[in-house]
Amino acid sequence: MVISWRSVVARRMRRHHLAGNPAASAAGAVRAMCGAHAQVLSAGEVSVALRLDGATRQTVPQDGGLVKTFGPRGTVHLLPLDDLPLWTGALSALPGGTAVPEYMRLTPEQRTEVIAAIGDAVADDDLTVDELTAEVVRRTGSWAGDLVMPAFQTYWPRWRQLIPDAANAGVLCYGPSRGRVTTYSNPHRLKAFEPMPGDRAFTELLHRYLYSYGPATPQQFARWLSTSPAFVKPYFADLPQAELAGQPVWHAPGDGEFPDEPVRGVRLLPYFDAYGVGSFPRELLFRGKAFTRALARGQAGNYPLLLVDGVVAGVWHHKTSGRKLHVTVEALTSLSRARLRLLDAEVDRLAAILGCTPSLTVGDVTVGPHA
Repeated sequence: MVISWRSVVARRMRRHHLAGNPAASAAGAVRAMCGAHAQVLSAGEVSVALRLDGATRQTVPQDGGLVKTFGPRGTVHLLPLDDLPLWTGALSALPGGTAVPEYMRLTPEQRTEVIAAIGDAVADDDLTVDELTAEVVRRTGSWAGDLVMPAFQTYWPRWRQLIPDAANAGVLCYGPSRGRVTTYSNPHRLKAFEPMPGDRAFTELLHRYLYSYGPATPQQFARWLSTSPAFVKPYFADLPQAELAGQPVWHAPGDGEFPDEPVRGVRLLPYFDAYGVGSFPRELLFRGKAFTRALARGQAGNYPLLLVDGVVAGVWHHKTSGRKLHVTVEALTSLSRARLRLLDAEVDRLAAILGCTPSLTVGDVTVGPHA
C-alpha cells in the first residue's frame, strides 16, 4: 500500500486534536499526544489547552488526570495518571544508556537500594531535592550523597542520577511547587498501580505511537524514545508495512486507513509541542526553508511552530507586557487574506489561554531558540 503524505498529515492532525476536533479532557489530549513535553511547564500547559475547547493554562492542571513525571527521552512530561502502568512498564524495559564515568557509578545493588529509598522517602511527604538528598543518604549511606555529578558549575550527589530511573520504576513524580522550588512526590499517593510487564507495555506504547504519529520506521520510533533502533526493530516484525515517499513504513495492526480529505487551517504550536517533536520524516514536515529555520541541527522543539495545512510554514515568538500578549509570526510562505484571518483567530485563542489581550505582528522573529 502506498500512502500519500497529505493523508498522513490529515490523520495526524485529527488524532492530535488540531483539526477543529477538541479533546474531551486534558488527559485525553495528552494521551493523544503520547505525552506533553513539560520541561517548560507553561509551554506544556499551552500545548494541552489548545487541544481543548475553552481551556486555559489554569484549567489544565485542575483536570486531575495528569501527572508531571519523566517520559520519552528521559525528559519531563505531563502524562495521564491512568497510563502510568503502561509508561513505567515500557520505559523500564529500555536498555541502559551511556555508561557514566567509573567514579560516578553505582553497583546494581546500590541502584536498587537508592530507588527504594527514593520511593519510601516521598511516600508520605512532598520533598525538595535537598530534603530528598538527606532522606536518601539517611536510608542508604553517605556514598549516595557523594558530590560526583558535574552540574551547572557545581556537583550534585551521586543518587541524583537515578531520579529518572525512580520515575520509570513508578515511585517518583513531581509534586506541587513551593513557590519557585520544585518538590518530588510518589505517584502512588495519587493512585496505586503496578507497572505493566515490560514486553507487553513496550508493544502497547509502540502501537500508541504509531496511532498518533504513524506510519513510521524503527529508526524514527527509536529517535522519539532516544533508544537504539536495534532494540525496537523486533517489535516491528509483525506490523503491517506500507510505502511513504518511496520508503517502507509501518503502522499499527488494524489501523491502515488514511483519509483522502486534506486538513486545512492555521495553527500556532508552542515550544516542544508533541506534534512537531514526534512527527517524521522531518524533511516532509519541515519543508524547504523550514528545515533550517524551524529546526536546530535537525532537532524539533526549539522554536514555536506556525502550521499551515498541517505542515511547518514558519516560526513565532511571544512576550507579555502586563496583560498584553505580543505575538510575532515569521511566515516562510505567503499568507492569503483567509489565512491571515485564521492566524488572527489563533492568536486570539493563545491570548485567551494565557489570560491576555492579543497583539499580532507578521514579520521576522529575531530571537533565538528557547527565547
